Amino acid sequence: MSWLFVLIQHLKQYIVPLLVLVFVGRGDRNELWSLVGVALLVLAALWRYATYRYGVGASGLVVRSGLFTRNLRVIPFVRIQNVAVHQTVLHRLFGVAEVRLESAGSKEHEAQMRVLKLADAMALETLVRRRGDSPAEAAEERVDTLLRLSPLEVLRLGLVSNGGLVLAGAGLAAAMQMLPDVNGRIPERALRRGANWLLGQLGGYQLDALGYVLLAAGAIAFVAAALKLLSVTLALLRYYGFELSEQGRQLTAERGLLGRWRTTVPRRRIQAWMLEEGLLHRLVKRRRLAVDTVGADGHEEGRALKELAPIATPAACTALVDHLLPRAGWDALQWQPLPKAVWWRMFLPDVPWTLLATFALYWQVGGWCLLALLWLPWAAFKAQRRARRIGYALNGELIAVREGWWHRYWRFAELDKLQALQITRSPIDLRCGTATLWLDTAGATAMGPALRIRFLPEHEARRIYERLSASLAKRPLRW
Repeated sequence: MSWLFVLIQHLKQYIVPLLVLVFVGRGDRNELWSLVGVALLVLAALWRYATYRYGVGASGLVVRSGLFTRNLRVIPFVRIQNVAVHQTVLHRLFGVAEVRLESAGSKEHEAQMRVLKLADAMALETLVRRRGDSPAEAAEERVDTLLRLSPLEVLRLGLVSNGGLVLAGAGLAAAMQMLPDVNGRIPERALRRGANWLLGQLGGYQLDALGYVLLAAGAIAFVAAALKLLSVTLALLRYYGFELSEQGRQLTAERGLLGRWRTTVPRRRIQAWMLEEGLLHRLVKRRRLAVDTVGADGHEEGRALKELAPIATPAACTALVDHLLPRAGWDALQWQPLPKAVWWRMFLPDVPWTLLATFALYWQVGGWCLLALLWLPWAAFKAQRRARRIGYALNGELIAVREGWWHRYWRFAELDKLQALQITRSPIDLRCGTATLWLDTAGATAMGPALRIRFLPEHEARRIYERLSASLAKRPLRW
């Protein structure tokens, strides 16, 4: 049944425009001529997968593909960093799975088996794990469960996340692209009619100012509740049955309600760690523990192990860190605060944006635009609270940074995993005698918080830089 999965993979991007064209009657029918090209792509893909073969060698996997142009790829077991076993609903109906093998420094998979029997997929994962480990590690076959999320915890995860808001925004943007009118714009006439109908219905009730305020508050509460319900639904679909287990030196995370994701990665491939908690996390006394792994690609779901604990109590997160980093001494870290006078450096970026917003609102609301200046006292208060929390910690095994007040996070890495050190100084740093120390690790993404220490006095930044440089020169880089 491989042809069915290949067909769905190529037609996925055309399903939504086709449904819009059939049920709404909008869109350009000429766009469907591209389906002819898709049919040719499907034939080519079927040709490729009909000639796709893989086998097991003494030290790696051997993959053969192609008919006229033949390719032979040998993948050593020790090079494979991540093993992802993915099952969509269709995979589960047919009892098959997709396997992807990842390596460090590569944005593409080393090998991809789209359709394998589930037993064969699990056997391949076990084979890669055993061959990639040392003999002593391979002998450890006991599986220990480190964390298991109950359905109640998954519901909490949905309540503290903003997945519904993100999905609603993406859906709105897609709808604006999929529903153009004849002139290629948003159907303004339909929106105007809907607004006029709504105002007409409200006018019949003859509400006073308080009534309109309560109605607006109720509408906002309804939308917020709907978005949270959507977030809970997404959390159930993605994280239901989440289980983090350890077998030897391998970590495996499995999750999903309809589709199932199973990702395995060696513990030594974890490069950096992050603990974070937002305001809602603190209300329910929970945190999130995430990691950066080499070979991870953040643009595709399920390809890498990115969360050791999507949601857990602070004690459970600390226990995970202590178990996986026993020599780091996470609980015993001595946090070094920065001077509280740096609060104005965090407050400064809000000033020009607030003044610009005030100037722009002047042309719309006149003198009422001065209300925008009320943001400045709040921004100053927020900057002072953030300045009290910012700090760093350094011992013989670990370096850690903490920041944030409303949304807090702790970012840390083992010294063995640091790959580059850099001191930067902006014009303000030159004037204030401060510097920023950047700490680079493999697997870091631009979307997450950086591992850096900001607003350090220059002499202190250079002292830490020299200490870390001397330590890294004596340590081998552990991948």
